[in-house]
Amino acid sequence: MLRLLLFTMLLSLAACSTNTSGNLPVIGFVDALEDATLAEARKGFFNALRDSGFVKDSSITILYRNAQNDITVLSQSIDYLVSQGVDVIASNATISTIAAIQRNPNIPVCMMVSPEPSLAGLTDAAGKAPGNLFGSYETLEYIDTALTLIPRLLPNARRVGTMINQSEPQSIEALNRIKAGAARMGLEIVSLPVNNSSETQLVIESLLSQGIDVFFALPDNVIFSSFETIVAACDRSSVAVISSESGLVGRGALAAFGADMYLWGYESGQSCASFLKTGKQPPAQKLKQRRSVYNPVQAKKFNIVPDSTFKPI
Repeated sequence: MLRLLLFTMLLSLAACSTNTSGNLPVIGFVDALEDATLAEARKGFFNALRDSGFVKDSSITILYRNAQNDITVLSQSIDYLVSQGVDVIASNATISTIAAIQRNPNIPVCMMVSPEPSLAGLTDAAGKAPGNLFGSYETLEYIDTALTLIPRLLPNARRVGTMINQSEPQSIEALNRIKAGAARMGLEIVSLPVNNSSETQLVIESLLSQGIDVFFALPDNVIFSSFETIVAACDRSSVAVISSESGLVGRGALAAFGADMYLWGYESGQSCASFLKTGKQPPAQKLKQRRSVYNPVQAKKFNIVPDSTFKPI
């Protein structure tokens, strides 16, 4: 923290100079896995820092780690960043945020692509979030709207297939949310568990064999990491994919209502920049921007013309 305060003073006195003293603030960035959707959040995060005047090797130092969807590697990555005394840990995706908080009670953690702390199991008995957690989080309110895309775009659909990684708290909560919403809309949810991306092919084929009319992609790291497998199987069976993650539309979903991953990372990056400038940790905040998007190629395949509330991606 002393290094961060020193840097803040130097920044205000000599904004145009290049710091070569070795006193640059250090950001440890942890990706849960290699994934195109999470990569958009990472890009947004660093672009927000750049737009706020924080440039790698000039005014900040970056220590980057990717856990490759391995919990042991993730734990080791967090431990390494803590041992290096970084000024802030940026956690990309829920499992990274959980690990960063569980293994580190002191260094500030700036989260992105993560649910509100209560959904991640990070609040105490009084419902209070960890004092070192900030950044941008999502609630499950958007799930309700995302589910309504099914009757709007696919009015004949009745059986909705999905898969869930039961080790992710937000996935369990999201499944409960869509089950409740589906009941109100007269839809049937067919759900199967999936533990890792190596099981995705078998699980999606099993769902398709049960006659699902549409696949709903939950906010789940296994779905993120194996989404192309899901889309390929659904395409062969002429089953559309709807999601609550707009970043998945560019990867083959028909449509989505939810977070733009780039903007999510950007919002978290702005919070991190504020911390670096002031030395004061801003409060965690609910994601500000959501949108409805569609994939023109998929829309043409299913003979669907979305209304003007949808934007092509």
